[in-house]
Amino acid sequence: MVSSLIILANLLLVLHTPIDPSDKPATHHKVEALAGDGVFSLLRRYKLAEHSCNIQAFYKMNKLKSSDFLKQGVDYILPVFIYKYNGQSIRSTIGEDNWEKAVRIKEYNETLKELDIRKTHYLESKLLWVPYHEIHCADDGIVPEEFTSSEVIKKTPVKEEKTETVAKTKTESIFGKKYNTVEIVDNSLKNQVFYLVSGHGGPDPGSSYKGYSSRICEDEYAYDVVLRIARNLMQHGAQVEIIVQDDDGIRDDRILKCDSNEKYKGGIRMSRNQLARLADRTKVINDLYHSYKRKGYKSQKAVMIHVDSQSKNKRQDVYFYHYKASKSGLALAKNLQQTFKTKYEKYQKNRGYKGFVRDRGLFMLRNTLPTAVYIELANIQNTEDHARLLLKENRQALANWIFEGIIEK
Repeated sequence: MVSSLIILANLLLVLHTPIDPSDKPATHHKVEALAGDGVFSLLRRYKLAEHSCNIQAFYKMNKLKSSDFLKQGVDYILPVFIYKYNGQSIRSTIGEDNWEKAVRIKEYNETLKELDIRKTHYLESKLLWVPYHEIHCADDGIVPEEFTSSEVIKKTPVKEEKTETVAKTKTESIFGKKYNTVEIVDNSLKNQVFYLVSGHGGPDPGSSYKGYSSRICEDEYAYDVVLRIARNLMQHGAQVEIIVQDDDGIRDDRILKCDSNEKYKGGIRMSRNQLARLADRTKVINDLYHSYKRKGYKSQKAVMIHVDSQSKNKRQDVYFYHYKASKSGLALAKNLQQTFKTKYEKYQKNRGYKGFVRDRGLFMLRNTLPTAVYIELANIQNTEDHARLLLKENRQALANWIFEGIIEK
């Protein structure tokens, strides 16, 4: 109790203390790679893997390529600054007048102490550990531009299985040249099947917005998010079926060029008739469902990603549909809603989250055999709302949060 009061007093003291940083960080923390360590597992251990800029900084600091492996026994620089704590406050130590950041840094140091990664408290050692993302990156999560998230390209809240050896990487050309190397973290989802369906495609771009130099189309952004979800799932050994496929790969551009060359898995062309398109993609899913069921797979889910089009003045948080007769569909939708609510509470405390769950008798929700959920990412007509789609970091954040919401805990 006394220790907590001391810490709180140190944080409060800055209200009356000029912001004058003591020593600029002269060193980064170094750590020895353990047997089996990959970049992501190492950064997860130090609570750094939730921020893509930490991962990018790690590669840069250690002069590594994304395809490089870590070597056991070799010291690597972590994206953590070591500050000499000035004995007054965290904010005056780092030279930033930001209360919430100081609280996060305090909690970061105390978490590592609880995990026995830090052997001493920063108040005792006078050494303050400050994660790279707190100094050099925008806040994580869904925050404006509609959000400027820097969430990690791969998020891993599932428990790792250590009973079997898994391949370190595999190549998936559908993700494009930049992202085709997929690091396999574990096989914790190996008995689960996920059908990922991006809305529209082919002759139908879905909803669109014409307020930029080039039109932005629903199907392109839904597809990019689908690929990012797929990559997350594959990293944990899931069976992933991407139903609508294109040759674009994962793209990092703000404006994703509209095209009409999407096909179904297996190269099946898309009909110009809307009902036929829905029936075709449903058949692809259901045929695969029966095949996986014969092989003994018991957990199968279909996730349908769309971008809504409403009044340009209406902002709309991510929301979810399920089929009324499906209890498992309702549970999945509620789990996704709770995941997003939790993220908003963490990253946008003052904004609130208003995404809802409703039942709808949509064709694919009614007719697909796996547990299904239909997700609307944004209102494409509202410029503040669809901003969550324009930044690659935001599309990755959406993928990460959807990934967390659809996996079995």
